[in-house]
Amino acid sequence: MQVKVKPNARSSELVQVSDGTWLAKLKSPPVDGKANDELVALIARHFKCRKSAISIKAGASGRTKLVKIDAVEAT
Repeated sequence: MQVKVKPNARSSELVQVSDGTWLAKLKSPPVDGKANDELVALIARHFKCRKSAISIKAGASGRTKLVKIDAVEAT
C-alpha cells in the first residue's frame, strides 16, 4: 500500500484517500525514525495485526512510503 506521511500533526490518524492511497498524520517528528515507528504502530492498530507483520519497503526517508503488510502474520 502507498502511504503519504505528514509528521508533526496534532493527532495521529490513518485515512484512505479517494485515489486509493493512504494518508497518515503522525504526532512524531521525522527524526531518528520516530515517525516511521509511529507509522508502523498506527497501521498495525488500524488493520489489527502485529507490528512485525508490517515493513516499509520503499521511501523510509521520504514522505511517500511503500508499506507491505504480511498476511501470514496478520492473523
